Amino acid sequence: MKKLTKKEVLADIAALPENYKTRHVDALIKRYVKEGCDVSDLRDSVLSEQRLHRIYYYTSLKQLHDPSQRLRFIDENLLFSDWWHTDQLINFVSKADFNEALSYAKRYVEDEDPFVRRWGYVMFISKLCRDRGRVGSIFSLMKNDDEYYVQMAQAWLIAELAVFHSEEAYEFLSNEGTLRYSITGKAIQKICDSFRVSAEDKQRFRALRPALKAQE
Repeated sequence: MKKLTKKEVLADIAALPENYKTRHVDALIKRYVKEGCDVSDLRDSVLSEQRLHRIYYYTSLKQLHDPSQRLRFIDENLLFSDWWHTDQLINFVSKADFNEALSYAKRYVEDEDPFVRRWGYVMFISKLCRDRGRVGSIFSLMKNDDEYYVQMAQAWLIAELAVFHSEEAYEFLSNEGTLRYSITGKAIQKICDSFRVSAEDKQRFRALRPALKAQE
């Protein structure tokens, strides 16, 4: 495996077109993956130099084909500085074993870092949430959180579950006192904004607003 230094990666970035776009960075990543490059030298810089964040994660994760190894890599590198850096990893865990992913998530949603907590929810916004038998376990992760970006992740996940499991999502939201309206209200808004939810279901979810809001 060819080990790249941070200096070499920065030189490659400097050679990209001026005002380069994500697609240019992705082309660089594709080359690194094809050449089997080790970019571990970037690890200590991804929080201070965000342009290296995508290169470090994507190059490393694309070379790991075992979903369990990908989960482990992310767990060992919970270096998130904002919502975008968290959410960009969703597709890498979509084929993971659900129970293994859940075991990580149970720990993440209790973490002090809000972006790690966010990851504990958004990691299920993929094929991981589509099996009906998993819905209860995912909803069991939900808890009140003061951080806006965590609340948005919870709302997004609830809305995604509503696409595939409308009845279960409706039952969860209609259980008064489960979550604050700052979360459930956002979830209902996302459900109503979705093109994948029927007009009839949107009306049902929207009708929950008054009772949920009254709890605040």
